[in-house]
Amino acid sequence: MNAPDRLPVLDPAALAAHTARSWDEQIVTQLTDYIAIPAKSPMFDPDWVAHGHIDQVVQRAAAWVEAQRLPGLSVEIVRLTDAQGQPRTPVLFFEMAATRPEPDAAAAPTVLVYGHLDKQPEFTGWRRDLGPWTPKLEDGRLYGRGGADDGYAVYAAVAALQALRAQGLPHPRVVGLIETCEESGSGDLPAYLDALRDRLGQVSLVVCLDSGAGNYEQLWLTTSLRGNVTGTLKVEVLDEGVHSGDASGVVPSSFRILRHLLDRLEDSATGRLLPASLHCEIPAERLAQARATAAILGEEVWKRMPWACGADGGPTLPTTTDPVEALLARTWRPTLSVTGAEGLPAIGNAGNVLRPSTAFKLSLRLPPPVDGPTAARELKALLEADAPYNARVTFQPDGRVGAEGATGWNAPSLNPWLEQALQTASQDQFGTPLGYVGQGGTIPLMNLLQQGFPQAQMMVCGVLGPKSNAHGPNEFLHLDYARRLTAAVAQVVAAHP
Repeated sequence: MNAPDRLPVLDPAALAAHTARSWDEQIVTQLTDYIAIPAKSPMFDPDWVAHGHIDQVVQRAAAWVEAQRLPGLSVEIVRLTDAQGQPRTPVLFFEMAATRPEPDAAAAPTVLVYGHLDKQPEFTGWRRDLGPWTPKLEDGRLYGRGGADDGYAVYAAVAALQALRAQGLPHPRVVGLIETCEESGSGDLPAYLDALRDRLGQVSLVVCLDSGAGNYEQLWLTTSLRGNVTGTLKVEVLDEGVHSGDASGVVPSSFRILRHLLDRLEDSATGRLLPASLHCEIPAERLAQARATAAILGEEVWKRMPWACGADGGPTLPTTTDPVEALLARTWRPTLSVTGAEGLPAIGNAGNVLRPSTAFKLSLRLPPPVDGPTAARELKALLEADAPYNARVTFQPDGRVGAEGATGWNAPSLNPWLEQALQTASQDQFGTPLGYVGQGGTIPLMNLLQQGFPQAQMMVCGVLGPKSNAHGPNEFLHLDYARRLTAAVAQVVAAHP
């Protein structure tokens, strides 16, 4: 009698070596070219169709995936239009057939890998020898906009599959969903989820590669994401500017009115948001994880920020120096940021004129369970009601009508197999245990997938570690961490039961 065929045994070191070669020989070059393309998200480039940058990065990524000629892997660019016949941002969709026998193909599990190719705008303050569209490789870091957030995702996902095939390791069916509207709130994504639902299959594991890391020494699992409401608050008091010596004291300042309106929302002395509906009770499990993460990271939770000098010449002080409180403040508590302004001339052009209007771009981060669209409606009502001096006050939330605001996400409990696979991958690829951390940013897809596939497990992770500075100046991709993360993803996919 012949002995039964033995399944290949996973070799973590061989996985690491294979994914490292993929990065060094192909992916770094692909991302260098990608960074040079200003593929800004539609919110920041309304003429994105005419400019063609988003199409360019999608087509380049699809061509690279196809060029790998991995048996069982197919790729296409999916394009939809909206109700008015206008093009939606495209989605790159790839599918890798299962390489293990499945007793019931219709019920077979699917791993869904998510990422995005659209980018945030340039921002200011880049180091003199760097720039958003000027890729630069330096000390193991690839600088430039979008490489870490989140252009690497599609390349890392395919490299993980290549590494599994090189060892002959069986894996379930894998599909990739790479969108181009994430930085604008993923407004086009629900339409694509509906259109592709039958092709997604029975999603049992989501691997999202658009998140962060507490350090570069271990694998980090994202346990929660905040929601977000963005929009423009505008106060108008005049039809045109008037000499400030003539009008001030009679005409109320649009800036003062705007400041007064924000006092309805935020305690300016502490930064605490006032409406009770914007707060939530923090689950005990997340409190325990925050304490464990604080024990690992310590004061680096707040010290890693690029602090300016304070009034006494020392660094500006954080809102708290308690690492646990700092972690909770950036993940489970609502916050308000003013991210832009209009109606304020540059200082060099500021004459003695009482300005007719002031507008602020607001970004309101929400605790994971708080409903984003509901918060957007409440915010609009709060800011527009009973305008001081009967000024014209408008708050226009961003997003599709009826769907303004993005809801956050709180991860489901880990199945034992996934928790063990993540721990093993972290030990094998990083030599340290798995870390758990909430993130203060927003990935709209996660809440959508949680609703659409309530039984699915979630592996949300990413390369945005200390000082990687996504959205800001000097954004970089930590290449060694990206290589190790790619190998860790391959291990977890192979471990899928």
